[in-house]
Amino acid sequence: MEAIQSMVEKPLIFRELTPNLSPGCVPSRYILAVLGSIGMAIVYGLKVNLSVAMVGMLNHSAIGGGGDHGVGGEECAATDAGHVVEEPDGPFAWSGGVRGTVLSCYFWGYLVSQIPGARIAEQFSAKWVMFFSVSINVVCTLLTPVMANAHYIAVVVMRVGEGIGGGVTFPAMHVLLSKWAPPAERSVMAALVYAGTSLGTVISMLMAGVLTANLGWESVFYVMGGLSLIWCVLWAALVQDSPQQQPFISQEERTMIVTSLGGKTDEGPKKKLPVPWRAVLTSPAFLAILVSHVCSNWGWYMLLIELPFYMKQVLKFNMTENAVTTSLPFLSLWLFSMVLSKLLDHLRGKGVITTTTARKVGTLFASAVPAVCLLSLCYVGCARGAAVALTAIAITCIGGMFCGFLANHIDIAPNFAGTLMALTNTVATIPGIIVPQFVEKLTDKNPTISSWRIIFFVTIGLYVVEMVVYSVFGSGEQQPWNNDGEAKSDSTETAPLSDADDKKTAEA
Repeated sequence: MEAIQSMVEKPLIFRELTPNLSPGCVPSRYILAVLGSIGMAIVYGLKVNLSVAMVGMLNHSAIGGGGDHGVGGEECAATDAGHVVEEPDGPFAWSGGVRGTVLSCYFWGYLVSQIPGARIAEQFSAKWVMFFSVSINVVCTLLTPVMANAHYIAVVVMRVGEGIGGGVTFPAMHVLLSKWAPPAERSVMAALVYAGTSLGTVISMLMAGVLTANLGWESVFYVMGGLSLIWCVLWAALVQDSPQQQPFISQEERTMIVTSLGGKTDEGPKKKLPVPWRAVLTSPAFLAILVSHVCSNWGWYMLLIELPFYMKQVLKFNMTENAVTTSLPFLSLWLFSMVLSKLLDHLRGKGVITTTTARKVGTLFASAVPAVCLLSLCYVGCARGAAVALTAIAITCIGGMFCGFLANHIDIAPNFAGTLMALTNTVATIPGIIVPQFVEKLTDKNPTISSWRIIFFVTIGLYVVEMVVYSVFGSGEQQPWNNDGEAKSDSTETAPLSDADDKKTAEA
């Protein structure tokens, strides 16, 4: 702990050697946001690559292949064009239970690391917590091929290790954003950082599909793990925990960020506030975020982890088609989240809408549109074009969560943003454990449209719960318990940013 604290208080020799590198260049807060987004992309990319690579790892002939036992005439043809692409079997005859365990065990580690990681990030250094997250994911990814050839239990250990690292990413980035994101740019910076998860998903699924088909499944882990090492060097050299500690920043930018957040440009010893647990756990604003996070994550993980299997089992896409059709919608998600967050921040800065309204609009896009698309998907049958379009729209609009409830923790309690994110994300991890097992149970013996309809209807029901709860109880106001029971007078809800504030931020 002392070593971590020394890194916080004395942020390397760079402060003396390069006192003012960034004036006139890229603002330091954007360097943080971009590298944070890439870091999230790496963690999510290394999480989902197994979902695609496993299609090439499994010996489908030995385990029954799936999809040959249609019920009620609901089996789709191999392709609309009438051609079948034969793909080689992999070496592993893992049963349905083993596959579900390997895919879901990532979240075992995710569950245990978030709250400890959040408290370390808040009390010591969010920068190094994030560095740890990516580093452990890289190491476990590089070791996965060796472990897979040893035993599936060894793969489970690697995935749990990745989950431990992945669990601290959101809390660590929330702590960094609470110190680096001016209120006028909070939605945009949060969306930029967290939309990296979708960008990583796009790149990972495409790369995993191409690498598996051309170089073998092992190359997925070696290539993607190796490339991620570059980020570790850049993050360690260019990012600090706060503007006050950052040597690569202009004085104007430092002053603008710190004063907009109500702090002082010369950072003294930070008071370590105890978490007001009773107030947090009884706060309607926090509980609304919690419910929304859990319900949204069910749909997110269902599409993120299980979509490749839906495309293969029901729509009979081959490996290359599968990689493209399941990954490209995550690129449109990234673009949509950028546009929506910028629009909402602009309207909020003009005083047209409040922070509460902005968060509810983002959350509504992320729940209502996917629910309608999944309902439609239940009835389009084997119309592959319509199915692909509906899944693309659903995934795209999920991007609203990044400037919706997912950015809301910082609004209601910036002093405890990391801990609040850890709390909601810990509970919201449970769907990540349940979804693969749930889907496997329903589709193992009957991988047809009728089974997937049940999966989709359950997901729709949870989206409805999310919409209702967050619309009624969601809030953008800073809560009184954020400051030792004393309400802050300039809450984001009651004092929206003025045009002059927006202009000042833009000029900086």
